Amino acid sequence: MSNITRRSFLQRGTAAAAALTIVPNVVLGKAHGHIAPTDKLNIAGIGIGGMGNANLKNMEKTENIVALCDIDWRYAKPVFDRHPQAKKYWDYRKMFDEMGSSIDAVLVATADHTHAIITADAMTLGKHVYTQKPLTHSIYEARLLTKLAEANPNVVTQMGNQGSSAEGTDLVTEWIQNGEIGEVTRVDCATNRPIWPQGLNTPEKVDKIPSTLNWDLFTGPAKMRPFNKTYHPWNWRGWWDYGTGALGDMACHILHQPFQALKLTYPTRVQASSTMLLQDCAPTAEHVRLIYPARDNMAKIAMPEVEIHWYDGGLLPDRPVGFPDGEDMMGMGGGITIFHGTKDTLVCGCYGQKPRLMSGRVPNAPKTVRRVANAMGGGHEQDWIAQIKAGSSRVPCKSDFRVAGPFTEMVDMGVLAVRLQTLNKELEWDGQNMKFTNIGANEEIRILKKDDFKIVDGDPKFNKIYTDPINAQAFAAEMIKHNYREGWKLVDMPR
Repeated sequence: MSNITRRSFLQRGTAAAAALTIVPNVVLGKAHGHIAPTDKLNIAGIGIGGMGNANLKNMEKTENIVALCDIDWRYAKPVFDRHPQAKKYWDYRKMFDEMGSSIDAVLVATADHTHAIITADAMTLGKHVYTQKPLTHSIYEARLLTKLAEANPNVVTQMGNQGSSAEGTDLVTEWIQNGEIGEVTRVDCATNRPIWPQGLNTPEKVDKIPSTLNWDLFTGPAKMRPFNKTYHPWNWRGWWDYGTGALGDMACHILHQPFQALKLTYPTRVQASSTMLLQDCAPTAEHVRLIYPARDNMAKIAMPEVEIHWYDGGLLPDRPVGFPDGEDMMGMGGGITIFHGTKDTLVCGCYGQKPRLMSGRVPNAPKTVRRVANAMGGGHEQDWIAQIKAGSSRVPCKSDFRVAGPFTEMVDMGVLAVRLQTLNKELEWDGQNMKFTNIGANEEIRILKKDDFKIVDGDPKFNKIYTDPINAQAFAAEMIKHNYREGWKLVDMPR
């Protein structure tokens, strides 16, 4: 995109952020920003070939889809065909520049590494935003979107972890906070993902870029790499430049319940281990341990220090006492969460599905959490729409960025712990200032670039190729706050 177009986009964004009275264009001027349910929002979709397609199906039932943007027009074609009236774009910045005045709300469902910059730009323009999980690719990006949401309360936000709106998550929260299982000092979480290839050497082959794909725009703020078919579509999730592995995919569905129910904020200590860790690709299996400090006690339960354990790639926690013999721990949506309490053990599946106590007792806790109907079948998206239309009477969405931002930091911290595991120590984290406090100025790490193995004359030959020594502080800082490729820039952090 031209500098002129980019400049004009940013100028309009600054002006919008200053005003920030958010109502659809069709009802501008209505009192108090309230939107009648009969009025339709004008929604733009950015990244529409995968989950974006599913999200749009749940939005188009009631709203107008006026613009569609994707870097792969072959992958996006079914959505283009379903909405022939919507204007098509490659570059979201051009879309905002040309159609910003006619767009009320934005869906962002691109690869992980572009979530933050697109979402922040949309919020700066005063657009309501629904962004797929994980909300961001780095901790700094998550903190930025949290601050933007706090600074702009009229912008309605929602992260696409639909299980946060499901009743199972509500029940888990109510049971724990009612003291049904006592104090919780450990939680085990696991998924059967990844189901895409991980633990791979960096591709050496350069493939021809399809005419239907804009590789430069896909790369966005990340480092430019030669195109290879293993990166796109879908498999990008396993590559560090673009995705966050199984953590980013599934932890947003599985860790949300402990984050919410236990009122977690920032961890103080973290440590991880995994199968072979390569420079560019996520490992095939991981174990992450996050330590959260004691929080203020609630009316019916204390909130002591708690350990959160994450497992993926086939690694599993111990089966809790009382879990039925023969039952697959991954049988409930490809994930499990186990709350170990002083009185009982609570187990639920991915998205908080089918919560139960291992004692067999069925709690009768007060229903204190707002319910969202049909959360897993479109209710999560429709609640976002409903809160936009509610105006001055709106309530926060279940995964409002003021919650989803700090929660995403939990997920991104897991990725940090995995990538820093060769420091061979428990890392201490200053959440407020977003920095590790026990990585020395002169500490170095070497990262495996390539795992080369061949058979020569019947004998195995191993050749592991490592990077030169890398300053660990600098490496950690880059992962906490990415250095964007030239031409791409995040908006400033609100003060």
